[in-house]
Amino acid sequence: MLLRFFRITFKYPWMIAVGGATLALVAVFLWQLFIPSSFTIPTWQTNSIDSLSPTWLADGTSWPYTLALAALAAAVIWTSVVRAENDGLSWAGTLVLAALGIFAVTAQNPLTLVLVWSAIDLVELVITLRSTVGEQQNQAVIISFAARVAGTAMVLWASLVAVARGGSLDFRFISAPMGVYLLIACGLRLGVLPLNLPYEQENILRRGFGTTLRLVSVAASLSLLSRIPPEAITSTLLPYLVLLAGILALYTSWLWLRASDEIVGRPFWVLGMASLSLAASLRGNPTGSIGWGVSLVLCGGLLFLFSARQRSILWLPFLGLWGLTALPFSPSASSWISGNQNSWLFILIFLPAQALLIAGFIRHALHPGETSLESQAKWVKVLYPTGLFILAGTSILLGLWGWVGAKTIGVWWASITALSMAGGLSVYALTVLPRLALTGVSTQWSRRLRLDWLFKLLSILYRSIKWVTDLITSSLEGEGGVLWSLLLLALILSVVSTIGH
Repeated sequence: MLLRFFRITFKYPWMIAVGGATLALVAVFLWQLFIPSSFTIPTWQTNSIDSLSPTWLADGTSWPYTLALAALAAAVIWTSVVRAENDGLSWAGTLVLAALGIFAVTAQNPLTLVLVWSAIDLVELVITLRSTVGEQQNQAVIISFAARVAGTAMVLWASLVAVARGGSLDFRFISAPMGVYLLIACGLRLGVLPLNLPYEQENILRRGFGTTLRLVSVAASLSLLSRIPPEAITSTLLPYLVLLAGILALYTSWLWLRASDEIVGRPFWVLGMASLSLAASLRGNPTGSIGWGVSLVLCGGLLFLFSARQRSILWLPFLGLWGLTALPFSPSASSWISGNQNSWLFILIFLPAQALLIAGFIRHALHPGETSLESQAKWVKVLYPTGLFILAGTSILLGLWGWVGAKTIGVWWASITALSMAGGLSVYALTVLPRLALTGVSTQWSRRLRLDWLFKLLSILYRSIKWVTDLITSSLEGEGGVLWSLLLLALILSVVSTIGH
């Protein structure tokens, strides 16, 4: 950013960015020497309530997400050599977003999480509004932002409930009523409960920075699921929520399979994987939600960055596919383990969703791609696969040495069943699906699952507020603007004086 601001002539800004990102990845890996460890901003430590100070915790739960985000940032910059992203500001933005994501996944209390979530939401809102065209798309972005703000407000409400009942605001000691509210907050922010598809048509934010923007925001919300212990999830509505998450997982994973390419299908990939992660937490398996969460970032990031293709490096996305298989010692191996009684029955709902996600991954990985790696320089042919391997290697590492509960055999019959179905679906996707005339996603099922009446109501509210603000703006900027300003000032002074008396 300094090089760009001062317009310093320097030939190697990419080397600075990739060196910093790689060192950050190594530093996060070395966290294992100091885990668990917490850090509080010193100027806040005088607060009478310690849990209200911004505090970050590096432990076995936050480390997998942190390593995945650091690997994503490094991979984005390593692979930028084949994309038209020779801009230091884009690389700086990638590093800043990854840093915000790490601050979110390591948050130890609600105050810290709310502050970081708000920063990420504001950054995404500004960038997305600047890159979208048309009032309808801007309206969808605003509604999505409002849904995430509602999720943030739910975290604050859960904190108030915990304080009222004498509970702790530390995420390491989540009580039963707080756990249910946090689940709802994650569902709202992820767009899963209810289904929200704000980015059906991806904008110009495509491969590099766009991938970071989409995946960091999701990881920042998913990490909260891994903090909720099974005993804190107590509600008679849990079976219905699991069933709803299963239906949404099936629906979005099917849209992922039939998408024309991986970038068009990126919103469906995010929602499909997020539904699996949410369902694992609902089934009393927080470690399983970690498996789906890191696979969402690492496997999805690898595929979205796989733009320059060559047959000789096709093994890289298939190596990354290991994270989705739920086979023994893969990152998702623990995802099918159930912590609640009889909840293993709900596994059957999500197996087809996993199969659809795997089949869609295979289909999109075999597409021709945007460019060919064969036409690139020799040094690009070395640097680009290195960036992709960072993601695949991190996925394998987390499966073997990620967190307490990783490195397990898991429910082997579930993974074998899902892979068998994925094989048949892959054949269908590669042979039959390309010949079909695929229509848009606005079907009758889509309207029902997305609760269009709710978002139409929010749209009406948005237009009403916009009309009022436009009226006020036109009045203040018109010929009588000074008089209106004096009138408002007199009213404010009158109210203040009344309160003072």
